[in-house]
Amino acid sequence: MTDLSRGRFIAIEGIDGSGTTSQTRALAAWLGSRGHSVVQTREPSRGAIGTLIRQRLSVAAAPLEPAALALLFAADRLDHIASEVEPALAAGAVVLSDRYFLSSLAYQALDCDAAWVGQINARAPRPDLTLLLALPVEVAFARVQRRMAQEGAVEERFDALELQRRIARHYQQFSADPAIGPVCVVDGDQPPEAVTGALIRALIA
Repeated sequence: MTDLSRGRFIAIEGIDGSGTTSQTRALAAWLGSRGHSVVQTREPSRGAIGTLIRQRLSVAAAPLEPAALALLFAADRLDHIASEVEPALAAGAVVLSDRYFLSSLAYQALDCDAAWVGQINARAPRPDLTLLLALPVEVAFARVQRRMAQEGAVEERFDALELQRRIARHYQQFSADPAIGPVCVVDGDQPPEAVTGALIRALIA
């Protein structure tokens, strides 16, 4: 059982359109309703490096060399840990991060050596649990397209369908690596409430 009586670090992962952001919010609400102190965060972070990454991920911006982008993600992660995650854990909060280290392997290993990506992230602590939302790539891609059409969301460099197929394969491949830490794969191709229920069961199992 995941001990939620003290600070715990939980990462929520998945391809674009898998629902990581909405499910992070739903988990935070559930934990808060049960008296837990909860901190929601994300990667790229809201800090200076994370903000730069988000700007440069837009298809409207000049692309970054892949290794440089991987290094920025690693730097943002260390800053994120020091400025947000570790203080919250020390205070006894449950920290929910919308994306973390597994995302770097899934995305940056498209163009960079996976072992090198792991090396530049070696100082980043592994989560107590990673919850991976798995669903058909086409379903997630359709969600992203609807979001861009309805909400004017910014198109990003990794949004292409074929790239998402490769990223999904990477998630499957790297989530099996013991170096990631405990990973629980949850069926993300369900109604949102059912996905939340499955995540809660995984969290307390």
